[in-house]
Amino acid sequence: MQHYDVIIVGAGHGGAHAALMLRQLKFEGSVAVIGDEPELPYERPPLSKEYFSGEKTFERIMIRPANFWSDRAVDMILNERVNKVDAAAHSLNTESGKAFTYGKLIWATGGSPRRLPLPGAELQGVHVVRTRADADAMMAQVDNITDAVVIGGGYIGLEAAAVLSKFNKKVTVLEALDRVLARVAGEQLSRFYEAEHRAHNVDVRLGVGVAAIEGDTDVTGVRLNDGSVVPAQMVIVGIGIIPAVQPLIEAGAIGANGVDVNEFCQTSLPDVFAIGDCAAHDNHYADGLHMRLESVQNANDQASTAARFITGAPTAYDAVPWFWSNQYDLKLQTVGLSTGFDDVVVRGDIATRSFSVIYLKQGRVIALDCVNAMKDYVQGKALVVGRLSPSKAQLADTETPLKEITAALQAA
Repeated sequence: MQHYDVIIVGAGHGGAHAALMLRQLKFEGSVAVIGDEPELPYERPPLSKEYFSGEKTFERIMIRPANFWSDRAVDMILNERVNKVDAAAHSLNTESGKAFTYGKLIWATGGSPRRLPLPGAELQGVHVVRTRADADAMMAQVDNITDAVVIGGGYIGLEAAAVLSKFNKKVTVLEALDRVLARVAGEQLSRFYEAEHRAHNVDVRLGVGVAAIEGDTDVTGVRLNDGSVVPAQMVIVGIGIIPAVQPLIEAGAIGANGVDVNEFCQTSLPDVFAIGDCAAHDNHYADGLHMRLESVQNANDQASTAARFITGAPTAYDAVPWFWSNQYDLKLQTVGLSTGFDDVVVRGDIATRSFSVIYLKQGRVIALDCVNAMKDYVQGKALVVGRLSPSKAQLADTETPLKEITAALQAA
């Protein structure tokens, strides 16, 4: 068995940042990153946006060039999937039969795309968006299609729909709920994005159920619960992920939705940490709600938390969440978590396509969704972090910068 002082399982944002931080914090022990793809760590968000559209090459979305890792003595063990962890023996095994022992283990595997449990879900032309290979498969097909269906009106689905629209494809978005982005945003933002996509000739259908994917070998259409069929030679499924934590759960780690971690990203197993999309934690910005956060910010900040603990400088995870989404010429930037909001203020005129939706809970600002409104995003963070309670009139007044509102409240 090969031994490493720290083994990081998962070569995405969290895994890469954990290795980077260990070296930045002067950790001198041996470090290995085990990834289940053939590629070195790369950025995931562009897969449904700039990479899929061809605006960025793969080299431009790599987190660091190959020599960066070798120069820092980080061993990249690629194309290997860990399928067993023995917490007592501090060992793990891969599907190919390789075995390793570790001093500390950081689990940063993210999740696998949720598949449609329907007839036809495995047909050629049905895609998910999680890896470079997924995006490459879509890119290889897109020139040869006329009709595309996107199942799921979350960010991944809407971003893919925007790219397909740019390619002049006939695009249909199917969302089971009564609005897009229903799980992550308020109705004002949902209706805005529905209107934007329709203005780009995307057929957005709400409250619809999918019965099956039609076709023999290749997909030809999507059959809805009402019996109608939407023609499609490409189907993109964006209905969430399943946390990739089974080896840890089988090893005895506690967790239901992902694996549970404490404020230092420690699991219930000795010397085992979990970070990123697969790690369920009590989040300060959701009033302590136990949750997983699927974002680059969370993966990177939890990676820093684990690295600091391992290097003897423990600092509890308490980072303000942020997200972004690019669709057409719209840049959405979100800070905070709108979970449990009970009031909303729209700052600016939605019709101008530059505005912010500010979410309140018991009068306190808990999150902002900023569309083409970078100043609000940058300045609004202090309102969220400070748990401040400005009046709705103050928030709606676009003549007053948010930083002035923050300063006045802090001085009071």
